[in-house]
This record gives sequence, structure tokens and C-alpha cells, in this order.
Amino acid sequence: MPQLITWSSEAELTSALAHKTGLGDHFQTENVPLNGSNLESSLKHGGVAILKLGEGRYLGLVNGRILHHDLSTRRVSWEEIADSVLEGSGFGSMGSGLDRLLESCGTAHSERARARRAILCQRLHARSLGTLRVLSADPGTGFFRQWRDAGLIRTAAGFVVAHFLETLLWLGVWWAAGQAAMTGRLDAGWMLGWVLLMACLVPARVWTTCSQSRLTLGTSGLLKQRILAGALRLNPEQVASEGAGRFFSRVMEIQSLDAAALSGGLMSAVSLVEAVVAGSVLWLGAGGGLLAALFAGWAVGAVLLAWRYGRARMRWTDERLALTHDLTEKMVGHRTRLAQEAPERRHSAEDSALEEYHGISARMDRSAVLFTAVVPYGWLLTGIAGLMPAFIGGESAARLAVTLGGILLAQQALQRFTGGAAQLASAAISWRCVAPLFHAAGNMERPQRCEVPPARTVADAADVAFRYPNGSRAVLDGVSLRIERGDWVLLEGESGKGKSTLVSILAGLREPTAGLLTSGGLDRRSMGTALWRKRIAAAPQYHENHILSGTLAFNLLLGRGWPPASQDLADAEQVCRELGLGPLLERMPAGIQQMVGETGWQLSQGERSRVFLARALLQQSEMVILDESFAALDPENLRQAMECTLKRAETLLVVAHP
Repeated sequence: MPQLITWSSEAELTSALAHKTGLGDHFQTENVPLNGSNLESSLKHGGVAILKLGEGRYLGLVNGRILHHDLSTRRVSWEEIADSVLEGSGFGSMGSGLDRLLESCGTAHSERARARRAILCQRLHARSLGTLRVLSADPGTGFFRQWRDAGLIRTAAGFVVAHFLETLLWLGVWWAAGQAAMTGRLDAGWMLGWVLLMACLVPARVWTTCSQSRLTLGTSGLLKQRILAGALRLNPEQVASEGAGRFFSRVMEIQSLDAAALSGGLMSAVSLVEAVVAGSVLWLGAGGGLLAALFAGWAVGAVLLAWRYGRARMRWTDERLALTHDLTEKMVGHRTRLAQEAPERRHSAEDSALEEYHGISARMDRSAVLFTAVVPYGWLLTGIAGLMPAFIGGESAARLAVTLGGILLAQQALQRFTGGAAQLASAAISWRCVAPLFHAAGNMERPQRCEVPPARTVADAADVAFRYPNGSRAVLDGVSLRIERGDWVLLEGESGKGKSTLVSILAGLREPTAGLLTSGGLDRRSMGTALWRKRIAAAPQYHENHILSGTLAFNLLLGRGWPPASQDLADAEQVCRELGLGPLLERMPAGIQQMVGETGWQLSQGERSRVFLARALLQQSEMVILDESFAALDPENLRQAMECTLKRAETLLVVAHP
């Protein structure tokens, strides 16, 4: 087995990798199960990762290099690491037998290792070979840093250089063709030069296209990761206040931002390069300063028309998003409208909104036609008219040909600018909707490494107060509560008195505006949100709890590790049967693996309530909070649910109406 530098402590190796790669404390991890089918791809593209080779033996990988104890790195081949994984996974005897088989078959000695590895991977394609723990920067870190770490700065520079080279080659093609055609010297030398210039355009165009694709795909991937992270880190109050329709509009704009910003930005950058080159050619060409001045004035007019078009598109987008918001909200409440609203009143507001939208669309279309058609093609006529004095004055054929090429290049630059500016306007408008999600990804909480000491007090609230951001009065004021290990607490009160708000504060879903909240002697900020929510599990009210589109097992085990172990699935099924969901499991064809949710098996209100209850109990937390979780249950199911809850929850807080 190859001798590789290993570490004895995973925690020490994790800290060393974070320091070496500049990840610091803000990084995320992903466990990649290894088997024969993905061993090669995982080791080749693992990036920064920790590989366990055996008990107390860990390997640090940094982009194909091995991390030493002095934080230096050494390049190794993936084959060496793969051999170590296969040897350390207990399949050494199988490899020895393959060596004898390959020798008897006359396989060359230099090829035996590769053949043995390929056969082993094929035979072990579904067998577990361990886990690769991949470390990566948190999506909420600085976007420019992510862009730099992904190597996209070099890609962007390569794209600019490639396109600049391609533009110069096109000018050379025009110069050679004009020199040959206008002077009548179509000899072999001129034709050979023209052919060579055209041949050089092929690799330049390939370079431009490949770098543009890598830049677009890389930036798009980073942007989507960050926006997804931001969506998961939004303040719950903001999500609740904006409504489903407005957030659906934000999601729809993400794709528009992704496509428009990248393609529009690249087109604008290309048009800028082409405009500079075209202006230089026109200044030095047959038209002199006249054509250059005409082009500069035309470019200023194009910018003004772009600004006018952007304002019209912004108003049109606002109206479109408002329609989307209203439509989504009405779709959510469609059954209520059918049952309660008079048919003749259902579409009166929609008709007036559509009429307003039609008028705004017509004005935007007129502005778009003026911008995208007049700017590029009007310049072509203006440029040719500005070249006529030089043509009549008997300017040389070569200078006339190059200047004509400059006019066409300027027209191409303006055409790219109109397309790019239209897309950038769309991206800027989309950014207004997406920006809150993008910035929310930066709301990173510093990960805590503290250990919570054993303590009798599970939750302690002292003079806690809470006020909603736009609220005129405090929902909670001076609330004090102490819950110790083993307590079963019943919290009763009238509706609207702040019971659910207190529950959300105790569960770590909201932060109090005043007062102190501790668990095990540590406050929430010292402990960290993740550890706090691991210690205190909560089942919110029915309208704030959801069955996600996925398997029943996934919905039950949201609070535990995923993918689940066999013991996790067994525990989930056992809790379901204790809660009286055994008949449900027997009715569903796939049992606990049955798809549920909006597009899957439909659960009744009582079944959903018990799934929410099972989800909280399966988190194995020190304290469980149930907010009106028994309200939808009949007496027999209520008895079973109470027995299961009291059996499995050591510390319990139940919220109910008196």
C-alpha cells in the first residue's frame, strides 16, 4: 500500500485544512459516500476533503495534493489514494487473488495495478468504501472571493484577451481583402495571407467560446448557491409578512437575473472592446475625425435611449410582478373564493389590472423598437454617408476598405450594446427582487465549538419581551419561565395572548427584543442557533407546519441526519405505530417510503398532526415543545399520542387552549 501522510485526529485535520485554504470558521461540510462506481470521480474532483483510511487514520486532500503536518502539500495521483482506500476497506485478499489471476493471464506488470483497480471498482460498485468529507466555503462569504477561488478571474481575463485577438484578426481579414480587391492584385501571396488570417480566427473563436461558457456556468452556479443559502437564512417574520405570491415572484426573477446578467454583461463588455477598436480605426482611417466624432455622438444617443428603455421596462416589470403576486394569492385561496365570493365579482379587479398592463406593455414595446432598431442600423447609414467625402476625394483603396470595416465593426458593437443593455436592464430590475435573498446569505452565524455542561435547567427565560418589527405594542413583556429536566409543563391561555410567540422564542425561531434566554447556563448567542435547536425541538401550530413533497421517512426524520441509517428508519416506524399510524403505513404501498405531500399520498388532518408530533419526538432533543399538537385528534388517537409523548419526551412543554 502506498505510504501516505495521515493524521490521527479528524478535528485537528479539519482545523489545519481550514487554515491552509483560508476557509476560516465559515465553511460547510458534505459527506460523500464512496463506492466502487464513484471512487475515481470523487477522488479526482473532491477539492478540499478529509478521507478516512481506517480507525484513527485520516488523509487531508487539497485539490489533488496531500496535506502534511507542517501544512505543506505534496502532489499524488488519485490512483495511489484509491489503492489505499481499497486496501484499507478490507478487500486486500480480493486484490491478491486478482494479482495472481492477472499474472496467469500474461498481463504486463506495468498494467496490473490499473487492471486490478478497475476490476475491484467494478466488483465493488455498490459496496461502501467509506466516506469522503468535503469542505467548502460557506455560500454567504464574499461573492468576489468565491469568484476568485473558483478561478473565474483568470477565465474572464482569458475571455477578454481572446475576443480582443479575434477582433484584430477580423480587421486583418478586412484589410487583406480590401487591399487585394480594391487594387486588383489578386495574386497568390495576398490570397495566402487572407487564408492564414481566416485560419487563425478558428482557434481564437474556440478560445472565446470556451472561456465564455466556463465563465457563464461558473458564475451561474455560484449565484444560485448563494441565493439558495439566502432563502434558507431569511428572517421568518419577513417571509410571513410578504406572502407566497411575492416570494414566488422573487423566485421567478432569479432565472431572469441568472440569464440576463451573465449574457448581458458579457455582451456589453464585448461591445465596449469593439467600440474602442472601431473608434480607433475610424480616427485613423479615411474618414478621420469626422467619422470618429459621428460615432461618439451616436454612442451617447444610444446610452440615452438605453436609459429611456430601462425606465419603461422597470415600470412594466413592476406591473407584471404585481399581477403574478395577485394571481398566486388567489390560486392559494381559490377554494375559498369559489365557496364565498359572488361569481360576478371575481374578475372585476383583474380586468382593470390587465388593461393597465396592456397599456404599459405597448409603451415599452415602442421604446424597445426605437432602441434596438434605430441605434445599430441608423448608424450604418450615417457612417456610410460620413465616408462619402473621403471616397469622392480619391482616398486610397486600402484605407477605404479598413474604414468600411471600422464602420461595420462599430455597427456590430452598437448591435451588441443594444442587446446587452436590454438584458442588463432586465437584470437590474430582477436584482431589486433578488437582492434581499442575495444579501441574506451573508447573515452567517459564527459556528460555536462550545460544549454545553450537564445542567438541570433546560430552558430559563428571565424578563423576556418581544415586539414585532412593525407592531405598536409588545406581544410579550417581562415573561419569566424556568423549565428543568424532567418537567412536564402545560401552558394555557386565550388566543392572541402570545403563547405561540413564547414557544417560537424558546425554540430559537425568534430572538427576544429584551431579556435573557439561556439553556444549560449558556445564552443562545454563546451556544449558537444550531446547537440550541438541537437541544430544544418544537412542533409549531398546524398552519405553520408542513408536509414536504418527499417520502414519509424524509418528513419524519427532518431533524436527524440524512440519509438515514437503518436504525433511524426503524425508530421512525416504531414511533408512527405508537401514535396510531400503523394502519396508514399498511395502506400505503411503499410503507414509510411512500411519497407524501401535495403531489403524493394525501394525509388527513389528524394524520398530518401525528406526523408533526413524530417529527419532533424523533429529534431526540432534551426538551420537546408541542403547540396545540393534539387539537385535531379524536379521543382514542389522543390517548395513544399522549402515551407515546410522555414515554419518549423527558422534558415537555405543551401549549393548549383552556
